[in-house]
Amino acid sequence: MSKRTATELETSSRSGEPFAKASGSGQRRENVTVDEMGEFEDAWEDEIESDEEVVDAEAQGEDGMEVDEVLPAIEESDEPQPAPEAFIPGHHVLGKDEILEPDDSVYIMRHAMNVNWPCLSFDILRDNLGDERQRYPATVYVAGGTQADTAKNNELIVYKMSSLHKTQKDNADSEDEDDEDDDALDEDAVLEYKSIPHFGGVNRTRAQPLPVGSSLPPVSQPYHVATWAETGKVHIWNVRPLIEALEVPGYVYNRAQVSTPVFTINSHGRAEGFAMDWASSGPTSLRLLTGDIHAKIYLTTSSPSGFNALSQSFQSHTSSVEDIQWSPSEPTVFASCSADQSIQVWDVRSRGRKSVAGIVNAHESDVNVISWNHTTSYLLVSGGDEGGIKTWDLRNVKKKGYGIFLSISSEINPSFSSSVDPDPTPVAHFTWHKQPITSIEWHPTEDSIFAASGADDQVTLWDLAVEQDTEEFGMDDTAEGGREVPPQLLFVHQGQKDIKEVHWHPQIPGTIISTASDGFNLFKTISV
Repeated sequence: MSKRTATELETSSRSGEPFAKASGSGQRRENVTVDEMGEFEDAWEDEIESDEEVVDAEAQGEDGMEVDEVLPAIEESDEPQPAPEAFIPGHHVLGKDEILEPDDSVYIMRHAMNVNWPCLSFDILRDNLGDERQRYPATVYVAGGTQADTAKNNELIVYKMSSLHKTQKDNADSEDEDDEDDDALDEDAVLEYKSIPHFGGVNRTRAQPLPVGSSLPPVSQPYHVATWAETGKVHIWNVRPLIEALEVPGYVYNRAQVSTPVFTINSHGRAEGFAMDWASSGPTSLRLLTGDIHAKIYLTTSSPSGFNALSQSFQSHTSSVEDIQWSPSEPTVFASCSADQSIQVWDVRSRGRKSVAGIVNAHESDVNVISWNHTTSYLLVSGGDEGGIKTWDLRNVKKKGYGIFLSISSEINPSFSSSVDPDPTPVAHFTWHKQPITSIEWHPTEDSIFAASGADDQVTLWDLAVEQDTEEFGMDDTAEGGREVPPQLLFVHQGQKDIKEVHWHPQIPGTIISTASDGFNLFKTISV
């Protein structure tokens, strides 16, 4: 049986008639002998259309049917797709309807969590899951205070964030992944919480420090969290029962007792504040510093019998105290920064409650935040309202006055000799952020690395140990458009709005938690 050619198909279609077939009255073929198996023939001489003929006929629109023209398949290009362009703040501008998308290839872990009310201050709570942990999924505990619509709707909340898996990479090699390892899973994180009613918005939240390597205190002992309320009061709470309720299903605690502060500091009157920091001299001896907008700093101490707020304030600042940090090496020394553009160093034993050293005009505007290096205790980093970040060597800071004996370690220059420059300059100065610095914190174990957040919706990671090396790379660190990228800038995390605080997790190396008006971000990058 022969097939019709393309010419024959075209001729038949022009006549407007279907292909000719044998009529039902046509003469039969002679009978075929049963014993002989011959070539298959159609006894009725029907012409069977091949698949090729059917397709060609349909393309020509036979039988009155209109069929769209069959287009050839589009061949995929072997050329690689252009890599997405990194968004550089200050150089690139988002167009209309454009949004930022995270590049998950540079994250080991990244999670975003929304909350009912903005939580603009928080602290990380210690847990019993171990130090230096690297396994996933991870679990973290956080204490935070809300900024609700009315004073009575605020809460102090203990969050448990669990099932924090590694971020999956689109181009990950499946052969390199262990199918039996939970690290490779990509499940949704779980957010659980227990809360305490808190009258007034929470300006600052700080948790009692626990020694490195220590375990969470038993449920019979308190774990304190302090909150700076917009009402001017500082409350101290015991959150240990809330942690137990999140860890042990069915655990019941006395709600009335937990909802009552362990102690309330009324020293500031009705003046609200933001500066607050704990120090620990032992399991039963705690010290809490609080600074208000009227430039006053008060000290509250604890003993086995309870807390005691000292009545005399520390006064050397002339404007709002914005942040306070205890020295990591000297139990009686602390530093503070203020809207008066200065950084002051204090010793609680000094007469008259005056600062013993200071840096005047540390920034061109308000000094918003400071952080004392925990491993190199003479280094202090500060962030200003102008967006600048400065690192200071406190060995270059001159002592104020004479006749005051300070047992400050040699690293912090115990003599504060008169030969020291009275107007010290920072050992490092960065102007990457273009809006106020809202939070800054040294890495808990790496003495050259710190994290900062700004009102320009950026969290930045820095390493002072990195130096410019243009010869090795054959290029400079300048973005297209002329903006210089400092070589010490390791990473820029974006995507949050109105970022207020950032903290390193002390038990999960390299993990950062940040809070903003739209919730929490928790991430670990490939850079740290």
